[in-house]
Amino acid sequence: MMHSLRARLLGWLLVPVAAFVSVTGLMSYEAARETAGLLQDNALLASARIIGEEVNWEDGVLIARIPPAALEMFESPYQDQVFYRVVKGGTGLLGGNPNLAFPAHATSRPVFYDSALDGRPIRAVAYERELYDSGTTEPVTVIVAKTQASYQAMLLTLWRPQLVRQGLMLALVVALALLGLTFELRPLIRLKDDVADRDALRLEPIRIERLPSELRPVVDAINQCIARLKLHATTQRKFIADAAHQLRTPLALLGAQIDCAHPCRHCGPLLADALAGIRRSSAKMTEMTNQLLLLAQAESSPPDRALVRVDLAAIVSCVLEELVAAAQRRQIDLGAELGETACVMGSATLLTALVTNLVDNAIRYTQEGGRVTATCWEEDDEVVLQVIDNGPGIPAEARAHVFERFYRGATDAEGTGLGLSIVREIAHSHGGSVALKPAAEHAGLMVSVHLPRRRD
Repeated sequence: MMHSLRARLLGWLLVPVAAFVSVTGLMSYEAARETAGLLQDNALLASARIIGEEVNWEDGVLIARIPPAALEMFESPYQDQVFYRVVKGGTGLLGGNPNLAFPAHATSRPVFYDSALDGRPIRAVAYERELYDSGTTEPVTVIVAKTQASYQAMLLTLWRPQLVRQGLMLALVVALALLGLTFELRPLIRLKDDVADRDALRLEPIRIERLPSELRPVVDAINQCIARLKLHATTQRKFIADAAHQLRTPLALLGAQIDCAHPCRHCGPLLADALAGIRRSSAKMTEMTNQLLLLAQAESSPPDRALVRVDLAAIVSCVLEELVAAAQRRQIDLGAELGETACVMGSATLLTALVTNLVDNAIRYTQEGGRVTATCWEEDDEVVLQVIDNGPGIPAEARAHVFERFYRGATDAEGTGLGLSIVREIAHSHGGSVALKPAAEHAGLMVSVHLPRRRD
């Protein structure tokens, strides 16, 4: 299962922020609840005191007159219901709703409590006052209660802005964290792209000058691995080049000895056939040795200082002149369509080998009496080289394998199976590409090489 580093870092950042917002949200809710409750209780107590002040003795009898101001202070758009009860001596009802309950514990100080009336929750206050008349003392208890609609509305009014601000803060933190992670993870993305986009033969260390300190140990480890791979690849290429170079001398001597032995008049037909077979094998081994040397040179990717201005059209012309005899032996029409100039920056030796392999392959695999045409021209910022033949072509399923070393699509033509591998390596070392597709007549093969054009 794949995990996103950005998502995990964002999670580690947002979890404490979300916890902080949750805790502050609860604290804000408690503060809003206390404030709304305090305002409600103060209004209830003020109403109870106004009613209590209007309870007086008249002709020795306690009379409770309820002033309108005591109840009008509870007016609100939420249509709360207000209830009151005035009791003398704990039992005598002077006015109000007799079903309004007393608090569980009565004291001489005002008591606030929650209760219910007709199945609806209410908030109430019980306020007690002593009244004196002719030496007589009578305790009077005033209870005022109201439903909770305005209280809930006040609670939301106080708490909702806090909740909105905290939600906006959390959203802002998320947006800024994503933006910050995007910017700060760009070095990691660039590092990934640098490694992913590299050519397989580009074994150069990764630069660490602008990388964060946390990434430098990782890049150092990658560079150490690259250095080991480069040493191994260099040693392997040097071994192949040295082995091929060492084989050239004994193969040349073997060819010379075969040539000396061939004119012998006393050899029988069996010996003559054996000498002819040895000559063919020796020629094939010599060709393969030369191809291996060329492949090792192509894989070495010449440094920039070794690149010079090369006219690819002139190289194509020279190669065709050298291979015209081989084409004539097979009665192949060898032609060219060349632009005036097609200049690239590269190695003349390697580019000559590239053109030679393409044209030689086309001549080898095209039937006698066929046609091979080489074209070269400049197009925008590229130089395009095409070698087109009307031979048997390459099946679609085999085109993915023809660039593999020693792969041969046909066994009836002599070859080493290294030609197209060399072409691809030389093209890549010059910053170019190679593509195969059927010729225009859907018979034969067209090999296209695109190289960067030299800008004057």
